[in-house]
Amino acid sequence: MNKLIVGFIITAMFGWVASVILTAIHFWTIPIIPPMAELRGPMLVITSDWAYIGSIPLALIGAIYYIFMIAMGTIWLTSKNQLIERALLPITAFGFVASMGFVYLQLFVIGAICPFCMVSAGATTILLIIELIVKYRGGAALAPMFSTERTWATVFVSTAFLTIFAMWSLTILPLPVPGV
Repeated sequence: MNKLIVGFIITAMFGWVASVILTAIHFWTIPIIPPMAELRGPMLVITSDWAYIGSIPLALIGAIYYIFMIAMGTIWLTSKNQLIERALLPITAFGFVASMGFVYLQLFVIGAICPFCMVSAGATTILLIIELIVKYRGGAALAPMFSTERTWATVFVSTAFLTIFAMWSLTILPLPVPGV
């Protein structure tokens, strides 16, 4: 069980990286794209009307979702709290249904694929599968306790390094630049 929950946390970290990269693109790249630029592929998805709720990028909501999942997964791992376990399942199920809707939009409405969006959809799917497996096997309470201090420190440092990696990746991604 503990390995599954560690897998849950690591999967949420992958979703975090994808969402942070997309959020950074929304904040730093999209505003500098010339208004008449012809966008294709991932940028067509990222700039579509479906990429926002009002003026808030879905990627930002995804980043908040994944950092919440990292934190809740860590609490789940270290406390084996059944309330956390029960609360996570409907939240992740909702995230899964939303992700499938976004995949549908990419494939059948927008006609383009955003690889980072697909990583996020895959991460949400894996999170749900892990939760269902843990539930099917009787719950996390059956697993031995984990060291709280070591776990939180590891999760914090890992998430910090992944955030730095996400920001660095913006320097090597083929993003549109003004005048080019």
